Amino acid sequence: MPSNGEIVRDTVDQFQKVQAHMKNAKEENAVKTYEGLKNDYLSLKAVLTSLGVNLTDIDKIKE
Repeated sequence: MPSNGEIVRDTVDQFQKVQAHMKNAKEENAVKTYEGLKNDYLSLKAVLTSLGVNLTDIDKIKE
């Protein structure tokens, strides 16, 4: 079973990847893709918040 540190690290990695894809989708005006990624973004944000991660520095989207 993964440790809390491993879970946080993996979730932060996923969070950052989703944000990068959201940025690209927004620049390309890919509305449906952006909305799908936003759902993932919000879920990951909820997980990280529940784990006590401070999102101030890593949340580039701020939605």
